Amino acid sequence: MPHAATDSELDVSVVIPCLDEAATIGTCVAKAVGAIARLNVPGEVVVVDNGSTDDSVARATAAGARIVHEPRRGYGQAYLAGLAAARGRFIIMGDADDTYDFSDLSGFIAPLRDGWDLVMGTRIRGRIEAGAMPWHHRWIGVPILTAVLNLLFRARISDAHCGMRGFRAESIRALGLRTTGMEFASEMILQSARRGLRITEVPITLHRGGRPGKPHLRSFRDGWRHLKMMFMLSPTYLFLLPGALLLGIGMLLVVATAGGPLFVRGVLFDYHWMILGCLLAVLGSSVMHFGFFARIFALAEGFETHDLLLVRLFRSLTLERGLILGTLLAVAGLAINVGILVEWIRKDFSFGGEVRIRPALAALTLTVLGVQIIFASFFYSILGTERRPR
Repeated sequence: MPHAATDSELDVSVVIPCLDEAATIGTCVAKAVGAIARLNVPGEVVVVDNGSTDDSVARATAAGARIVHEPRRGYGQAYLAGLAAARGRFIIMGDADDTYDFSDLSGFIAPLRDGWDLVMGTRIRGRIEAGAMPWHHRWIGVPILTAVLNLLFRARISDAHCGMRGFRAESIRALGLRTTGMEFASEMILQSARRGLRITEVPITLHRGGRPGKPHLRSFRDGWRHLKMMFMLSPTYLFLLPGALLLGIGMLLVVATAGGPLFVRGVLFDYHWMILGCLLAVLGSSVMHFGFFARIFALAEGFETHDLLLVRLFRSLTLERGLILGTLLAVAGLAINVGILVEWIRKDFSFGGEVRIRPALAALTLTVLGVQIIFASFFYSILGTERRPR
């Protein structure tokens, strides 16, 4: 049997999650067992039972698999249990519905022996059998989610959601993967890219498979979970860049219209545009603060191991400097408001038909930005305080 070797001798572990896959699990295990035998290396096939109610476990065992039970449901949950139990230094993972061909593992093993950390199967550059993938997955879901992942994390792959992939066990375990649903597939890639692991691809064929009934994948729900996780782990793109853009546009409008109406090629920019500028500036500032909070949280939770931007931020923007900057802005806003109040009193509580909207808007913006910076500085200081490990 492939898993008869001792732990120290195992080269390859094939990990297959299983939830009521009695129709196909035996075939998948048998193919993987045969592939390991043809490679002539010590190996094993690990089937992670995720709470099956049919005879999947019996069929997997009969075909030569070692069974690991994980009662907590979830694609990622099953793989986390499988990765923890696998004894091979190289791990090949794939689904139990016979859509991926486990009969030839050499395309994954060879790159791993050459030093690659993660070898992704790619259906896009390989072959997709008729009826094996819904059209909206092939032409909408997979390309868009892959493009977003490449944009945010520079993974440079063509198929982010291929379920068959191989990796060096020590490299992937060091990532500290934690998501328990379908987004586990994306987390593995993006964390590998962020940590500088070597990633390559091998073309594979996606078969129609033999699973009866509905697939476990829920297109929109699981697609959203992938997208949500990618943005959550990329606060620069989710918060900082949009926030900086809003703040920049807002301040430009405020400064441009503060002195009076402005005509640009016959288009009037009056105090209405200044109101919009104030709104954008305050909103942009708030979003940017959320971005820095999120980056600090990512470090604290281990999603990031180093953040040069935060190092520079805490080095230059101390609590004292933040308080000084925020106070100056707030006092400037208050001073403008005091000036407006004094003028109003001197004119017998009336401006005589004159409008003081522009200075009032400028005062409002400066005051809000200043107060935000004051309280954010305290929060940055709290989050940035070195704490003893728990």
